[in-house]
Amino acid sequence: MPQERGILSGSVVPFRLVFLMWLVFSFQVVYELDLGYLGVYPRHLTGLIGLLTAPLIHGDLLHLVSNTIPLLFLGSVLFFFYPRLASNIFFRVYMLPYALVWLLSPRLSYHIGASGMVYGLSAFLIIYGLFKGYLVSLLISISTVFLYGGIFHGIMPTDPHISWETHLFGALTGALSAIQSLAKDRSKAPR
Repeated sequence: MPQERGILSGSVVPFRLVFLMWLVFSFQVVYELDLGYLGVYPRHLTGLIGLLTAPLIHGDLLHLVSNTIPLLFLGSVLFFFYPRLASNIFFRVYMLPYALVWLLSPRLSYHIGASGMVYGLSAFLIIYGLFKGYLVSLLISISTVFLYGGIFHGIMPTDPHISWETHLFGALTGALSAIQSLAKDRSKAPR
């Protein structure tokens, strides 16, 4: 008998990540630390630690909150509606945008925050939902555009303090993951 999925069970992974983000931020505040040096620093060996830690580090409370709410929502939607794909996609948007920043960013500065994940999840849900061919997927796509479509102006280099590179590579990771998932779905479909 298949185990029933609920929205709460679909939220476990995003909630755990958000819990870690808040724990790290609380640690920074309580001990008056700047953990920005644990972000991605392009093309330097010391910057590789950021592949694991950058999504957990935030510069201030506004930065943390602006990533918390979309991560909880988008991550929960991903795990609830696409459980077969969710772990793989979540892992990809956690790692790949930051790896691409490390390899390709023209700016030698620390890149921190979970916004690469937010952009990746948004792009995945939009593209996958548009082309999946199911009403529910289309509604998820439209809802994501309505709620988070405006964030895509963040892929332009408008503010030197914001990592537009992380946003861009997050969106590309999500979009390419959606295209790859759609291609796999089609190849498995009976003919």
